[in-house]
Amino acid sequence: MLAQQLKSLSKSQRSAIWASYLGWTLDAFDFFLMVFMLSAIAKEFGTDVKHVSYGLFLTLAARPFGAFLFGWLAERFGRRPILMIDIILFSVFELASGFAPSLLSLFVLRVCFGVAMGGEWGIGASLVMESIPPKLRGPVSGLLQSGYPTGYFVASLVYFLLFDHIGWRGLFMVGVAPALLVILIRMHVEESPAFEARRERIKAGSWLDPIVQLLRNWKIALYLVVLMTAFNFFSHGTQDLYPTFLQKQHHFGTHLTGLLAAVMNLGAIVGGIGFGIWSERIGRKRAIVTASLLALPVIPLWAFAATPLLLGAGAFLIQVAVQGAWGIVPVHLNELSPPLARGLFPGFAYQLGNLIASWNSVFQAGIAESRHDDYGFALALVAGVTAIVLVIWTSLGPERRDVDFVEEAKAA
Repeated sequence: MLAQQLKSLSKSQRSAIWASYLGWTLDAFDFFLMVFMLSAIAKEFGTDVKHVSYGLFLTLAARPFGAFLFGWLAERFGRRPILMIDIILFSVFELASGFAPSLLSLFVLRVCFGVAMGGEWGIGASLVMESIPPKLRGPVSGLLQSGYPTGYFVASLVYFLLFDHIGWRGLFMVGVAPALLVILIRMHVEESPAFEARRERIKAGSWLDPIVQLLRNWKIALYLVVLMTAFNFFSHGTQDLYPTFLQKQHHFGTHLTGLLAAVMNLGAIVGGIGFGIWSERIGRKRAIVTASLLALPVIPLWAFAATPLLLGAGAFLIQVAVQGAWGIVPVHLNELSPPLARGLFPGFAYQLGNLIASWNSVFQAGIAESRHDDYGFALALVAGVTAIVLVIWTSLGPERRDVDFVEEAKAA
């Protein structure tokens, strides 16, 4: 049934799916390259991992500004052109990071990168969700969100293969590759049908209309910001310092660290796609709750195992659960968003949650260093607490399914 529905999509719909998936993949690839290089950057600039991890914090903290700016522009000019501009910008700032002469200049460039990175997810997700049939939103949501661990997976492979040869500066320069995606979007992707359905009214309306919609729907916006705060602690709390955990606590080298990170992200891809598909059957909320609960019994294996084999098994399973929950996020946020601000609303709510959770890597590094580099304890603490919070908060919230976004946009 699912295969038949996918085959029935038009070329433009399939291109929109792939463009948004690859955009999020390459966006994540550029972000996660840095998590492998914290120790190397700290060594070159004569500092410690905790101070370099401020670069991760600054990138995450800058993302809401990009989500608001680019989302607002996407409501006025369309999803497609703004998405292309956004991808070019984050690629350029990633390249520039490789030429940073000091830690301060690197931080400034990571802020600029974070602003551009913040715009991609919301615009790409709304473009896809507004372009495909309602019954495919769950599976495509899982595919779209699996682009994030796919980007981490690709980053781990690039680190595995190239770091010992080109160093951290060279890896940042490799990060310019996502700019090539703009060619695919320019040639094959059409504008969102929901945006086209109200293009003339947008031209006649005010530039402030999306912001008005955001304010009118402040209750659901507040709910989603809290939800996405928990989600971002869940993902970044289990991903960002994982390579450092392997390097500093287990003293693994480049190849074993890269291999285990790749295994972890294979689990994330399986979880994201699998739970996204399952959410069409059991509902968005039940899928998120189930995946979050599955993380709890895996935490001891993931954080406290002693051998590479057991650590790999734990890494795979924890991300099946973490990204299984995340696989529902694109569709859940788009279905809960007001129709006149879908290009702005999901991404902004997501990235505001990211802002609140952006201190996570510094927070975890501080806990680990206070316990003699016990990164396993810091990882387990954040993962366990946020899994429980996600279960409770998701259970209390609303759910909408099978909404016709095009008809909703015409009627709004």
